[in-house]
Formats: sequence, structure tokens, C-alpha cells
Amino acid sequence: MKKSNKNSNHPKTKVHQKPSHPKVTLAQKLEMLNPNTAGIDIASGEHWICVPEDRADPNIRCFGAFTQNLYALAKWLKACGVTSVAMESTGVYWIPLFQVLEDRGFQVCLVNPKVLKNVSGRPKTDRLDCQWIQRLHSYGLLAASFRPDPQICQLRSLLRHRGNLIRQAARHTLHMQKALRLMNLLLDKVIEEITGVTGMKILQAILDGEHNPKKLASYRNYRVKSSEQQIAKALQGDYRPEHLLVLRQAFEAYQFAKQQIYQLDQTVEKLLQKFHQATPPPQAPLPPSTSHSKKPRRNETSFDARLYLYNILGVDVTQIPGFQSLTGLIIFSEIGRDMSKWNTDKHFTSWLGLSPNKKISGGKELANQTKKVQSRVARALRQAAVAAAKSKSYIGAFYRRLAARLGPHKAITATARKLAVIYYHMVKEGKTYRELGEDYYLKHHQARQLNKLKKQAQLLGFDLVAKPS
Repeated sequence: MKKSNKNSNHPKTKVHQKPSHPKVTLAQKLEMLNPNTAGIDIASGEHWICVPEDRADPNIRCFGAFTQNLYALAKWLKACGVTSVAMESTGVYWIPLFQVLEDRGFQVCLVNPKVLKNVSGRPKTDRLDCQWIQRLHSYGLLAASFRPDPQICQLRSLLRHRGNLIRQAARHTLHMQKALRLMNLLLDKVIEEITGVTGMKILQAILDGEHNPKKLASYRNYRVKSSEQQIAKALQGDYRPEHLLVLRQAFEAYQFAKQQIYQLDQTVEKLLQKFHQATPPPQAPLPPSTSHSKKPRRNETSFDARLYLYNILGVDVTQIPGFQSLTGLIIFSEIGRDMSKWNTDKHFTSWLGLSPNKKISGGKELANQTKKVQSRVARALRQAAVAAAKSKSYIGAFYRRLAARLGPHKAITATARKLAVIYYHMVKEGKTYRELGEDYYLKHHQARQLNKLKKQAQLLGFDLVAKPS
């Protein structure tokens, strides 16, 4: 006999149906948003340009890279009724053409090459590349890369060259140290920097023919911790002519690089004066410096960059922990003072490559690493994060907590992101930085941990009771 299921205690199984979604109708074809566009494929010796088919016959032409060819290219685009141009950022070859087109009123869209190379199976020729760029740009599928104002670009070029000169001076310093080592002159063991006041006087005396250790040690500055006897002991060596020649050339090259940096600083200061004259003066006076060091920091500008930044930005960004005047100057030269180009601080940190870039597929998070971005602003912010790591500030406490949990590399990136958010709101909203301190951060973090523990205890049916003191 079959058992009846009338008195069965098992519930009836319900069939779950997927929720119905409204039907989405796709457009049959893309709408052309920019009919007056041109696409340019950039190369070192020639540029291929494509305009709409109804503007010229042939609509694809090749121009040389000489200046007169660039002028002819711009004139042809004007005759074709082109108003917007898209091009790849290939090396530095695009910069002269970009400037020529921008000066003549064209709307130039500089595109990252990674965006244009995502379609596989497409034949790769210069003629087809410019057609592809023109087609994508006419449908509005290309996003322009960020490029600051021409005046900011001028300041950016000078400061980037200044960084190259600093690296050259550092290489010449290594050459001097090697020459001293080959002569067994252990000058770097008794003084902190061989390019300081004492070191430069001793090196100049050595090159002038003075090899008496006691005489050389008499050039000791009173701030040097080592005694004259210790310095004299370190300067007893084998003064060979070939090593002295290497030392002389490295010494002269170092001095020449430092002289070029000084001349460049004068040009940068004149350019900052123009920025200062074009902006209204800040209402409040410059706040006192937070730096307690009386000694000028390495590679600082020969002028007071902090005062110029305050007059231009309206806020003192050096109040941020880890920020120096050169840090603020580098960031300003890269992005300018108009922060409205990024809608929120999240857009700003994402553009810098400091925020997590989540990749989700099949409902699973595959990766959340930050994007690989070559940004001088992000590099300056990371250096500021390292400088603020040991400070007794809110930022310093934030870094130390993350470094203990995630390691120093991820902690530097997270701290740099927080510094970027602070800088964004200070410059965009004109807010002054208010230091909360290390104790405030620790108490705030402890309160968050306590609330988390209380919620976990309630979920398990317990009450969290503080231990009586």
C-alpha cells in the first residue's frame, strides 16, 4: 500500500522564479556626436590625419614632422571644417603638434594609447590607425587625458628639469665618493655629507694641492660632531693623480649642476610671481611654519616657495604632515589650482592611482590592487607619507596602525591617499588644516573597535561589560 501524503509534515516545495527585468532595447547603430572631428596617428617623422569622407578627397593625408608641415596640417584641418582633433600620446612627439593646434583654436583630445589598442584582430597600419581614432572620436568614445593650462605646463617643464638636475648632482656625488674611496680617504665616515660646508672646503683644498691631513681637518665647521683628530685620521690616504683627476671632474660637474639649479630657481620664482599677481591675495596672513628644523632641507628651492604657494592657493599646504614647500610646489606644477576638474576626492585619488581598483567577475572579487599609474603627484604624496610616518600626528598614527596590520608598502599607499584627500579639500574649498593629534586618532580607533565588539557580542546573545578599574 502507498502511504498517503495528506498528513505529511513536510512542507510543499515552492518553485522560485527569477524576477522579471524590463526589456532593454539596444540601438541599431551608434549616433555620431562629433561630426567635425579628425584623427591623427603620431610618429617621430610623419603624422597621418583622417577627416570625414565628405570634407576632402582624399580624406586621409600624411604630413611631415617639421614645423612648416605642422602649420600646413593645421591649415588643411581649418579648410575641412574640423573643430575637434584626437591624437595618441606617443612619447614626446605629440607635444609640438598639440601646441600648434591648441594655439589655433582646435579642441584637442589627447588619448591614452591603451584605450585605442583594446580591439584585437584589427590591422595595424598608420593609415588605418588614424581612421580608427577619427571614428571613435566622432562617436564620443574617447576620453581626453588631463593636461593643465599652458602656464602650468611651463612651470611643470621647469620643475621636471629641476628634478633631472638634482639626480645628475646626486650621480656626481657618488663619483666623488668613489674617487675618495679609491684613495682611501674616508671622509664620508667622519662627516655627514661630503657636499656640506666642511666637505666642500676640504675637497676644494685637496684639489688645490693641499694633502696635509691636519691642515685639511682645520676646515672643520663647529657643527660637525667629529673632532679634528678624527677627520685628520680619515684624510690620510694615497693621493694618486688619476683618482685626483676623477675627483676634480666630478667636483666641477657637481658645482655646475648646482649652479644650473640656482639659475632655474630664479626663473621659477619669476613665473610664480606672475601667478601671484593674477590671483587675489589671501585674507589671513601666512600661518607659522610647523617645521622645527632650522637647517634648510636638501634640494629646497633658493627662494621661499611656501609664501608663493600660500598667496596662489590661499591655503598653507605645508601644514599637512609630511608636506614641505617643494612637495606642494611639485603638486601645484602638475595639476594647477583648479580642482574642479575632479568632481569628488574619489575621482582625484582614482586618477592618481591611489585608490583600490576592484575587478569583479562572476560575483567574485578577483583583485583590488591599485592601478599602475606613472604620476609625479602620487610619487610626491608617497614621499610625504614616508616623511609623516614617524610624526606624532593624526596621519602618523594612521600610518603606524596600517603598517602593523598590512605592511609598510600598503600603508604608504593608504596614507598617500589620505593626504591626497586632505590636499583636495584644502585647495578646492579653501579650508585650513586642523591637526587633531595622535591621541585623538587612537581614542577614535579604540571607540570604533569597542562598538564593533558590542555588535558582535549582541549577535551571539551576550553583553559586553567593561572591566572594573
